[in-house]
Parts: sequence; C-alpha cells; structure tokens
Amino acid sequence: MRKKISAAIIGLGIAATSLFATGSASSHGYTDTPTSRQVYCANGTVKDCGEIQWEPQSVEGSKGFPARGPADGTICAGGNSRFAELDDPRGGQWPSTSVSSGQSYTFRWRLTARHATTDFRYYLTRPGYDPSRPLTRSDLDLQPFLTVPYGGRVPDATVSHQGTLPSGRSGKQLVLAVWTIADTGNAFYACSDVQF
Repeated sequence: MRKKISAAIIGLGIAATSLFATGSASSHGYTDTPTSRQVYCANGTVKDCGEIQWEPQSVEGSKGFPARGPADGTICAGGNSRFAELDDPRGGQWPSTSVSSGQSYTFRWRLTARHATTDFRYYLTRPGYDPSRPLTRSDLDLQPFLTVPYGGRVPDATVSHQGTLPSGRSGKQLVLAVWTIADTGNAFYACSDVQF
C-alpha cells in the first residue's frame, strides 16, 4: 500500500512539474516601467482581474500593429479574450505613473521567455484621449514615439530603452508598448496608464 501511495505522489509530482513547465513555456514578457496594467493586476493593486493576475507575461497577440494585430477595444489584452479585464477602462481609474511632457524616460520590459526580436515600439495616446473608454487606434498617435530595432537578436531577460515622451500632453494618457517577435506571427502588448 505504501509503495502505491509513493508511486501516486511521484506521479502527481511529475504531472504537476510537466503542467508547470508547459505553462511557463507560453510565458513571455511585460513592461514594469511605467507600471503596466498586467503588473497592477499581478501585484494585487487592482482587483477582479481574472486570469491575468497569474499570467502578466502572457499578453500575446498577432503582430503587425497598427495595420494588423488586436482589434480596437481589445488592444491592451492583445486581442486575447482570456485577459479582457485589461481592456476594461474601469471608468478611467487604472492607477497611473506620474510623468512629464517631453521628459526623458527609461522604459523597461521583464522577459520570462526570450525570443528573437524584430523591435520594441512605444505609442502614446493623442491629446483629448478619454481614459474611460476602451483603447482604439484612433486614440493613439500611430507613429511610435520610440522604436528600438533588434534585427532578430534575442534580448536579455531585463530590457531597458531610453526615450523621450512627446511634448504637448497633459492629464491621463496611456503608453502602449509592443514587443514584436521575429520568428513567429505574434507580438506582446502592454498598456501603462500615465499621468502628465
């Protein structure tokens, strides 16, 4: 009997390890500076986040933004319905990072699985953006204010990019960061609310 119990425990341990390994194989990356919505969900600052609280690194969707990629209203979740809570504007009440118009800023990604990379791109909402509505392309300046080409190289586990925030912004705005993968059809998306 004791051997059967031991065998069952070992079997469960192997199954759990395999399941964990499979789950982490689909893990990839997120921005933590400025703090992204998925980080606020993962660290418990924002409640009622659904599955994203356990998978802040998994906001993966089709690449090619803005011409392709997630549909309007689903951009912050990368078009992934499992993480739809990220697209909920919560009445414009997402926590925000304080920034200044025209400020030099260091943007940072945490990568839990590294991939050959085309580039990292950063977009900012236009003046007049309404943070109480889901994000659409018409809310964004579709020309990124910062593009960091990688030419297929694999980035480090922590990646920082120095850039300058556009001038002429005030109030609550949103930074959309897009990490485009070179050898798949996907990209990773992260929305960070900022207060100018």
